[in-house]
Amino acid sequence: MSKQLTKAEEQIMQVLWELNEASVKEVIDKLPIPKPAYNTVSTIIRILETKEFVGHTSVGRGFIYHPIIAKESYSNESLQKLMNGYFEGSFNSMVSFFVKKNKLDISELETILKEINKKKSND
Repeated sequence: MSKQLTKAEEQIMQVLWELNEASVKEVIDKLPIPKPAYNTVSTIIRILETKEFVGHTSVGRGFIYHPIIAKESYSNESLQKLMNGYFEGSFNSMVSFFVKKNKLDISELETILKEINKKKSND
């Protein structure tokens, strides 16, 4: 998976990841106000199908859509691209950036360190 999502596509994917499967109407119901037009959401979902992020099953005359790509897979790849593109592939540089910009507090940093230590002990 090397395709990136636009902001609108990612917003639709967030809903599909949350619901696991949904009709266009159910997706729209979960979106914030102002609600986009039915045709807009339908078009975005078809684009997501073309990009192979979404699949569908036929139900009556309509479709129920479901994610093909797991949220974790997309998140991991997006984070890797961010790290490689802006921080020369260095996790340390990326975390330092967020700490310096006060976007990461001590408890969040401790949580990250616990996760790193847990991963090291499992490897």
